[in-house]
Amino acid sequence: MRSYYRVLLGPKNRYTDECLSGGFIGIDFGIDQDLTDKLPEEWRAFNKEFIPIYLETHPGKTKIAAGLACAAVHTVCKWIKEGDIVLCPDDEGRFRVGEVTGGYIYEPSSVLPHRRPVRWFNVTIDQSEMSEALRRSAESFAAVANYTQHASEIERLIRGMNVLTDESVEKPLEFVLEQHLEDFLVKNWANTELGDRYDIYAEDGQGGQQYPTDTGFIDILAVSRDRKKLLVVELKKGRASDVVVGQILRYMSYVQDVLVENDQTVEGIIIALDDDQRIRRALSMVPNVEFYKYKVSFKLLKG
Repeated sequence: MRSYYRVLLGPKNRYTDECLSGGFIGIDFGIDQDLTDKLPEEWRAFNKEFIPIYLETHPGKTKIAAGLACAAVHTVCKWIKEGDIVLCPDDEGRFRVGEVTGGYIYEPSSVLPHRRPVRWFNVTIDQSEMSEALRRSAESFAAVANYTQHASEIERLIRGMNVLTDESVEKPLEFVLEQHLEDFLVKNWANTELGDRYDIYAEDGQGGQQYPTDTGFIDILAVSRDRKKLLVVELKKGRASDVVVGQILRYMSYVQDVLVENDQTVEGIIIALDDDQRIRRALSMVPNVEFYKYKVSFKLLKG
């Protein structure tokens, strides 16, 4: 089964033309060595080796920034497989689409030296053609983002079909709420109670939305204004209570083991539409994780 990724080709997509003409995607982040024999299947092993190297060559950067950079390099060089589809924005905000056709190639002294060969399609996708869920995902600042959850829509766009014909969506309202909650929270973060105390992590164009860990992606990773706390935010999204509690605890353990600096601590928040007694019961034994509900408002304004 193929996967789908959005890949940014350099700062502000400055190398998209070179990638299109040269038939490749690539990444840099200042790791100046051939990675041919340095790409284990498990990306955490890659990060363990290269985070110290990245921090040594990028003084002043945080472990979070290093983790994002190294994870992005591993994803492009190893985790993306032959046959996977990549969407890459150009300098006008349109997305060029291609299929990865080969393994890792190192091109020293070139732009984006860590490369993968790509067969570019004669397809351009404009953001106006995307559903709101896919369009909001496309606004992420992460160097690499997994879009496999939008696979059916992307395939329709490649073939010129309309996502609204998707008969597999049986409960459109519920689907839309769950798809949009994370993006809506990120966009309106400053207007929430959490925004008074925390900022969503952001550094070097990398963001804390869908932060990669060895057990999945943290919905939102935030840091307190005084930089003393890292906050893991997990959205329930219709999942079973036990699954959500177990997941956030695994994410917090990863943050504690890999990302904390000096005397930083880790806290967590689970957010759901409805009250959940089982989550509250479980969290009563976990003092550093809180439970929040969200409320959706709807208004009609004449004229």
